[in-house]
Amino acid sequence: MAQTDREPVTIDTRTLPRGEAAWVTVDRRERLNALDSGLMDRLMAELAPLADRRGLRAVVLAGAGGKAFIGGADIDEMARIRKPEQAEAFIRRVHGVCRCLRDLPVPVIARVDGYALGAGMEVAAACDVRVASTDAVFGMPEVKVGIPSVIEAALLPGLIGWGHTRELLLFGRSIDAETASRWGFVDRLVAPGELDAAIDEYLDALSEAGPRAVTRQKRLIRQWEALPLDEAIEAGVRAFAAAWDEDEPVAMLDAFTRQRR
Repeated sequence: MAQTDREPVTIDTRTLPRGEAAWVTVDRRERLNALDSGLMDRLMAELAPLADRRGLRAVVLAGAGGKAFIGGADIDEMARIRKPEQAEAFIRRVHGVCRCLRDLPVPVIARVDGYALGAGMEVAAACDVRVASTDAVFGMPEVKVGIPSVIEAALLPGLIGWGHTRELLLFGRSIDAETASRWGFVDRLVAPGELDAAIDEYLDALSEAGPRAVTRQKRLIRQWEALPLDEAIEAGVRAFAAAWDEDEPVAMLDAFTRQRR
C-alpha cells in the first residue's frame, strides 16, 4: 500500500477465550507517529465507539513502524501556533485522546516500542498498563521548546513519584526503558520480539476474570484517583455491594468453590 494510502488508525479485533480485544494501531510512521490535529480527531473517533462494544475485554494501543509508539505532538503544527486560543484548542485535542483511553470501561494496554515522548508519554500514562520493549525511550522534552508539560503529565507523580516527575519535566530529560521500568512507569519490560507474547499474558489473565468485575474495578480505580482516602474506601464498599446487582459474583464464586472441592 502506498504511504499516502495508509489508514492513520486501524483496529484489529482479536478473539479471546471469553470475548475479544481491540488492537488499535496509530500509523504515521514517517513522522514517528506524531499526533497532529487530523490524527487526533481520527483516533478519538475510532476509540469512542469501543466504549459501547459488547464483548470487548481489552484495548491494546500500538504505534506502527517499529521506531515509535507515539513520538510526541506534531512539532510543525505547534510551530504554527500564534495565539493562546490556538494553543488551547491543540492541547485540548491531546487531552481528548488521553481522556478517551481513560474513559474506556475495559483495560487499555500500551504496547511501547521505540519513542514515547511528550504527548506520547502522556498517552502511555493514560493507559492502564504499559508493556515496553528494551528499545523504548521515554521523555518529556516540552521545556526545551518553550512550553510546560501539561494535561496527563499530571498522572506522572502517581506513577513515578514527585522527584522523578520533576526530573523529567523541569529538565526535559529522556530516559531509557530500563530506567522507566525501575521508576515504575513501565509495568512489563521485555525484548522487542517478546512484546506481543507479554501482552497475550495480560489478555489470558483477563479471560479468567469476570467481565463486569473488571469494568467495575476500572471505574473504581478512576474514582480513587480523585477521592480522599476515607471516601475512596467508602466508594469501594458501595462497589462491592453493587456487584451483587448482577449474577456474576454468585456464578463465579459457586464455580470456584465447586472446583476447590
